[in-house]
Amino acid sequence: MRGTKICFAASSGGHLEEIARLRELTQEYDSFLLTEKGSFQGLNFCEQIYYVPQINRRELFFLPKFIWLFVKSFVIIRKEQPDFVVSTGALATYPICVWAKLLKKKIIYIESFARVDGPSLTGKLMYKMADLFLVQWEEMLRFFPDATYCGGIF
Repeated sequence: MRGTKICFAASSGGHLEEIARLRELTQEYDSFLLTEKGSFQGLNFCEQIYYVPQINRRELFFLPKFIWLFVKSFVIIRKEQPDFVVSTGALATYPICVWAKLLKKKIIYIESFARVDGPSLTGKLMYKMADLFLVQWEEMLRFFPDATYCGGIF
């Protein structure tokens, strides 16, 4: 699959640490990372990194920030033209996944390792959209019956 380009998308913190476990794929494929500005910016993952603002759905200016995130994500996906988007969530990664789906790109979503007893909001949103939906705990198959259990990526 030479010539394949992958967008890795993860919010800062644990989501970014999780996707960083897939670091070896960045050696095999042309790739870039979309993440939030946060405390894990020093991660050695992908040469090309796009930073988007952190977003919280409970903040006062959520809606304009979320719209801006959709605009910025569109600019990034049109510029980079990935074949796949691989995401561990959370909310900041949702817009690039929506654009990927609309542009007929493949989406691989990995539900967070921290989710054992219930699904994340992003997982619920991505379940029907993702071409491949992975869970890291067998117990999560009761919430996502069509998902693929892959075990922990940690």
